[in-house]
Amino acid sequence: MNRLEVLQEMLKKDPRDALLHYMLANEHFSAGQVPECVAAMEKYLTLTEDEGAAYRTFAQALVKLGRIPEARQAYEAGIRAAQKFGHPGMAEEYEEMLKDLE
Repeated sequence: MNRLEVLQEMLKKDPRDALLHYMLANEHFSAGQVPECVAAMEKYLTLTEDEGAAYRTFAQALVKLGRIPEARQAYEAGIRAAQKFGHPGMAEEYEEMLKDLE
């Protein structure tokens, strides 16, 4: 059983486990399964308040799908989260990534 399968099995037992959805999203992204990554990240973000890091992968996945307006929104949400939780470097990084989308 690979990591994706293990995470999916774990989620069957506890579908509201935000961390498992985050881990699943990252595994999908690494495997090039971008639509699945987006779906898992969307679920993760409905279950918990992220400090900012999830928005990088989320936005990158959206860019790969050509969903640029949504990617902008993801970076903007990431900036707000990073600022709220005291991660100024992350906020600056996302601001630069936003400029690259223009």
